[in-house]
Amino acid sequence: MIALIQRVSSASVTVDNAVIGEIAQGLLVLLAVQPEDTEAKAKRLAERVAGYRVFNDAQGKMNLNVKQVGGDILVVSQFTLAADTTSGMRPSFTSAAKPEFSNELYQYFCQQLRTQGFKVPTGEFAADMKVQLLNDGPVTFTLTI
Repeated sequence: MIALIQRVSSASVTVDNAVIGEIAQGLLVLLAVQPEDTEAKAKRLAERVAGYRVFNDAQGKMNLNVKQVGGDILVVSQFTLAADTTSGMRPSFTSAAKPEFSNELYQYFCQQLRTQGFKVPTGEFAADMKVQLLNDGPVTFTLTI
């Protein structure tokens, strides 16, 4: 699994001109599932996202996680993160998991975050989405499991 996490002041996702998920301060997570991923990997990645210290403490150091700052987590599926871009001029998506399997692990990942007490709005799996964000920093990391 691949999670591109961005520290945001705000973020939203729109489908068919309607906002379906939005947060104020927190994390925007773009999530890709690969064929070898499992529920155990999804659970571990959710724990890492929730605990990853990317918010500043009183001294301006990245020592706080999203829960410690009272933030939320917006999760959007993004299979293109799993693209193979090592050659040619067009990405290959053979390293991305099939849609049904991906959706199951995407939903499981979101549920794991909810069990940790987070508000977790989401995008719509496999939809044409428009994502808006105000990246705070900018601060962006890729987490893989």
